[in-house]
Amino acid sequence: MTVKSAPRPRIRDAEATQARILAAAKKEFAKSGLAGARVDVIAERAKANKRMIYHYFNSKEDLFQRVLEDAYVDIRTAEQKLDLDRLEPREALERLVRFTWDYYLKNPEFLTLVNSANLHKARHLKKSQTIEQVSRRFVGMVGALLDRGEKSGDFRAGIDPVQLNITIAAIGYYYFTNRFSGSIIFQRDLMTPAALEERLRFNVETILRLVCKTEPPAGK
Repeated sequence: MTVKSAPRPRIRDAEATQARILAAAKKEFAKSGLAGARVDVIAERAKANKRMIYHYFNSKEDLFQRVLEDAYVDIRTAEQKLDLDRLEPREALERLVRFTWDYYLKNPEFLTLVNSANLHKARHLKKSQTIEQVSRRFVGMVGALLDRGEKSGDFRAGIDPVQLNITIAAIGYYYFTNRFSGSIIFQRDLMTPAALEERLRFNVETILRLVCKTEPPAGK
């Protein structure tokens, strides 16, 4: 007797439902954090019911972990697509700095999700094998770039790829997460196109001066 396989439409429906739930959950967690997020709101936005959310993701905590994992996978996957190994070391490093800045600018929900994760001492990341895998791959990519730059004579020796990544992330992360208070404290609108471009140039120059043996050309 031939066993019939499950119909494809049902599988596609399940995948589509999960995708809607995750998209709605991302917005709700980014807006309200883990503690303030409501499963009822997520269900309404996803056009699903609470039973389906718990069926697919077990709990609000597990759903939050999945949203965090997807957020980090998205940025790490986009970084891998930069093809840094095909560029000269200085150009590759500048592309990475610019990408990080642009990603934060275009994906503000990523920053608020990271904030929420840290409020809970990153306990949802600690138990995630997905985060460990994508982070290890990213550090390896930056490490390979530094090795190439050192061999070519462009970069100083002994730069820790983890420390470099923290610095690249920090100079963009701080700017955007403090844009409102910073605009008041420094008495300038930090989010005008001119201000954003000025800051990006400063970030690129800062990282190149930190890593390169010789100063980058003026205006880069």
